[in-house]
Amino acid sequence: MIAFSKAHAYGNDFLYVRADAVEGRAHDALARALCDRHTGVGADGLIIFERTADGAAMRLFNADGSRSEVSGNGVRGLAALLLRDNDAREERPMTIHSEGGVKRLVRTGREGLRQTFRAAMGLPEGLRQVEVTIAGERLRLAVMTFGNPQCVTLGPLPDEARFARLGPALERHEMFPDRTNVEFAHVVGPGSVRILIWERGVGPTLSSGTGSCAALIAAAAFGGAARDAEVIAPGGRQRVEWRDDSVYLTGWAEVLFDGTWLGHGV
Repeated sequence: MIAFSKAHAYGNDFLYVRADAVEGRAHDALARALCDRHTGVGADGLIIFERTADGAAMRLFNADGSRSEVSGNGVRGLAALLLRDNDAREERPMTIHSEGGVKRLVRTGREGLRQTFRAAMGLPEGLRQVEVTIAGERLRLAVMTFGNPQCVTLGPLPDEARFARLGPALERHEMFPDRTNVEFAHVVGPGSVRILIWERGVGPTLSSGTGSCAALIAAAAFGGAARDAEVIAPGGRQRVEWRDDSVYLTGWAEVLFDGTWLGHGV
C-alpha cells in the first residue's frame, strides 16, 4: 500500500507521496496509475517530496507520466499540506525546492482547510513573440520559460472545438522539443485577464499557477494589461504581480484527504 495525500488549488489537483514511500518504484508508471481518474485515485499530477530544513524538495510527474519542472498550484498545495496542522495566525514562510527553481511562499491567511499563499515564482526567461502556422491557422505566440516552458496566445478565448484542436497541436509543436504548456489569454481590461489552459502532459485543466503567471506576463508585455492583475481561469481567480525581483502569485490551496492506494502491481 502507498500512503498519499491529495490537495488542490482552484480545481487543479495533485497527489502527494513521500519519497521514501516509493523508493525503488518507477515513478512515471506510478504517476499514470495513481492519476488515472477511472482506475486510480485521479489527479492532474503526482508530486513526490521529502522534507527539508526550510520546507520541502519535490519532483513533479504529469498525469501521463512525463516529468515537469514545477507547478505553481502544486507548490502551493504542498505548502498547504506541510502547514495543515499549523493554526498559527501570523504569516508563515515556506520554501519549496523544485526542478524549476526554488519557490518561496508566505502563508498570508487561513479559513478552515483553505490556506492562502503569496509565492515568489521567479522571472521569465527568453520572453519573445513568434509567429507559427498550425492546425490551419497563423498565430502569434508569446513564448518563455517560467520554470517550465510556456506558450501564450492573446485574443478572444477559443470555443470548445478550437481549443481542443489548437491546445494539443501547440503543446507538441516542433519548436518545443520538451512540449509546452499552453494558455489562451484574453485581456478584459488592464487589471483582468481571462485564460483557458492546455497543460502539458495533462490536457485541459481548471487552473494553473505557472500558466496564470505566464499569461499575465504575455498580456502585460504584448497585450496592454497591467503588471498587477487578476488572472481568471475556469477554476477561479488568482492575483499575479510582475515585479522587478520576481513574479508573485497569490491564491489558495486546500488539502482534501489522506488515504492509501493498493498499487495494482505498480
